[in-house]
Amino acid sequence: MSHLKERIEKNCLNCNAQIYGKYCHICGQENIEPKDTFWHLISHFFQDITHFDGKFFSTLKLLITKPGYLSKEYLQGKRMSYLNPIRMYIFTSAFFFFIFFSLVNFGDKEIVNNSLRISGMPLNDILIMDSSSFAKFTAEKINNGVPMHREDFKKYVDSVAAAKAFHIAPGIYKNKAAYDSVLTSGVKKHNWLQRKLVYKDIELNEKFAHNQSKLFSIFVYTLAHSFPQMFFISLPLFALMLKLLYIRRKKYYLVDHAIFSIHFYIFVFIALLSIIGIKNVAAKFSWVWLQYLTGAIVFSIFFYLYKSLRNFYGQSRLKTIVKFILLNIFSIFMILVLLIGFIFFSFFKI
Repeated sequence: MSHLKERIEKNCLNCNAQIYGKYCHICGQENIEPKDTFWHLISHFFQDITHFDGKFFSTLKLLITKPGYLSKEYLQGKRMSYLNPIRMYIFTSAFFFFIFFSLVNFGDKEIVNNSLRISGMPLNDILIMDSSSFAKFTAEKINNGVPMHREDFKKYVDSVAAAKAFHIAPGIYKNKAAYDSVLTSGVKKHNWLQRKLVYKDIELNEKFAHNQSKLFSIFVYTLAHSFPQMFFISLPLFALMLKLLYIRRKKYYLVDHAIFSIHFYIFVFIALLSIIGIKNVAAKFSWVWLQYLTGAIVFSIFFYLYKSLRNFYGQSRLKTIVKFILLNIFSIFMILVLLIGFIFFSFFKI
């Protein structure tokens, strides 16, 4: 409530409705003098911040400690005491992906190279060899008795990285004209999708000068930055799966399942943030034992979902367990379909 002087007039300055009391019953605006002091602007700003923080953290506490409770409260119409679920989802997801993309490196060539093992040895171990050891290793293990220069070795690594990443050999067509001539001759009979993939492969090889490692790096970067959209699209699909699983519970509308899904997704974001934080701390201080804690957090996500289903929908343990298992099966299938779709989307987006 503001400490400014109340207006004598009883018409709302916002919607012009007749006011009975201090607040407009139509739009909720307080009936006060419109001229603010500078001090009032500052104090009002801090009041809004502390009010948001207080409501956010109290809502967050209940969301974590009482699975399904907030969704049930929302369904019963008790909403003013808690942060709006959509606002909370937007804030939590934005914060999660900010931390995620800040701490997790995607599209870096070093990531691709670190995953490679040349003749059973990690790539980084090869790159730090002294000249004599490097020459001996490349001669014996890679180049049929002939030592390799480091630049030639890096080109070799690029080709191996591409093969490992795409599970295919580099493109065999020099340009679109060469591919079209092969199609015209009838040697290759590709359908529409195959033609699009080959055309895109030719385009990318020309764009990146056959540098498959760089291409893969950019592809991973593009795919990773589509995760927010993937999460957003999966949310209504998750709610739809709940609607199908509880189709006989007529009192639950699709929007009720959506609110349940939003609260669950917020918990998932919090759990994933915890995992990212633990992994970074474990890597920085070499605390291997912390890795076991990440496994416990992953387990907590599944346990939280079960408890949320049980508390929100109020069915027996057996029915909840059956539907919990089915929901996870459907979710895995949904994630795979979305992932395949976004892989294609990311490939054509490059």
